[in-house]
Order: sequence, then C-alpha cells, then structure tokens
Amino acid sequence: MKLQFLMKLILGLTVVTPMTAAASAPSSEVISKIETDHKWIAITFDDGPNPVYTPQILDLLSQYQAKATFFVLGKRVQMYPTIAIREVNEGHEIANHTFDHHFLKNYPARKIIDEIRQTQELIFDLTEQMPHVFRPPGGFYNEELLNSMKEDKLTVVIWSWYQDTKDWRKPGVNKIVNQVISNVHNGDIILFHDLEGDCSQTVESLKIILPELQRQGYQFLTVSDLIAKAKK
Repeated sequence: MKLQFLMKLILGLTVVTPMTAAASAPSSEVISKIETDHKWIAITFDDGPNPVYTPQILDLLSQYQAKATFFVLGKRVQMYPTIAIREVNEGHEIANHTFDHHFLKNYPARKIIDEIRQTQELIFDLTEQMPHVFRPPGGFYNEELLNSMKEDKLTVVIWSWYQDTKDWRKPGVNKIVNQVISNVHNGDIILFHDLEGDCSQTVESLKIILPELQRQGYQFLTVSDLIAKAKK
C-alpha cells in the first residue's frame, strides 16, 4: 500500500483519500452542476454577509432581476442580521456554510455537524426561513458529514469546478469576468465570495458579468430553484 502511494506521488497522480476535496472529485450525493437544456445558472456567494459589499451585490442583483444563493456563516449572520433578512426578503436563497468556516480536513466532522445545526437554528430564528442547502467550507466532505446532511434533509452543493472565480484572491476584475464568461454552460453553479474584507473586485466583476450573461439569454436562479426546475 505504501509503495502504491509513493508511486502515485512520483507519477503525479491524484491520491484519493477517505476525505475528498469535493470540487475535484464530487460524490454522486454532492451537486456541482445541473444537467439542463435551458439557459439556467446559479450564482452563489460564500462567507458573508459583508456589511459593505453584500448590500452592493444585492443592489446589482435587483437591477438585473437576478436571484442568487448566499452561503452564509452563522457568526456573520449574528453580526449583520439585517443583511441576512434583506437577502431573504428580496427573494434570494440563504444557505448554510457552517458557523465558523472550519475545514473538515482540519476539524472533526462531529464538531462541524454541530456548527451546521447551530447555524440552521440561528438562520431560522432570524429569518423564519430554514435553509435546505449546505456547502462545506473548502469543498471538503466525508461519509460521516454526507450521512448527517441526509438525516437533516440538507442538500450538499459545491460549485462547477471551472466556475470557481477565486475572487477572494483578488486576481483582477478581467480575470474574474473571463473565468465566468468564457466557461459558462447551462446548469452551472458559479462561486463568488462576499467574505470579510475587500470584495470590490467581485462587485465590479458582477457589473460586467450580469448584463453580459443576461444578454446571452441566461436566467439567474437560486440553487434550490435550479435543482427543482431541472427535475420537472
């Protein structure tokens, strides 16, 4: 077994472990894209709310009649409850991204599950909306986490691997725009962030991406709506 592992490293092959980076090797229980002939896509935002930039994002979504899914952190919902309420009131989907953004590869699954349940209760108490979708931080999951999400009736959703904008790295507006526009397909789940700090490149990118995709005929749906529509 050790020899096989070493040979894979030498040859540069992927070594699959029980804990899987979901973005690179999704389970059949984890959604990263929806197969559809319709020009439907889902725009998602992780790690918010952000007190400066999430309202700007919401203004842009409203301008282009676009719906999005916000994978919020429980601790930031506690800090900025009015923004979370606004997301729900404006028809967007609020979804669970744990309380404190711990990666499963560094943190026991049981503690993350407790955080998820804590965040479910927090969001419901605040917005009267119970999230139906969960995204694991970093895209890391294992069997214990998936089984728990099934018990809690939460759909595990990551993102289309070619639609990770990596906007949190601040790569430049043009790079973010090109990543999305050059790779867009029906049923894509696109990953942005409204995390703590400077999200100005994300906002500026959306000013280009939203009207361009709208011009191409794409409709922006929440993740849950995208899943539901594709099943009909």
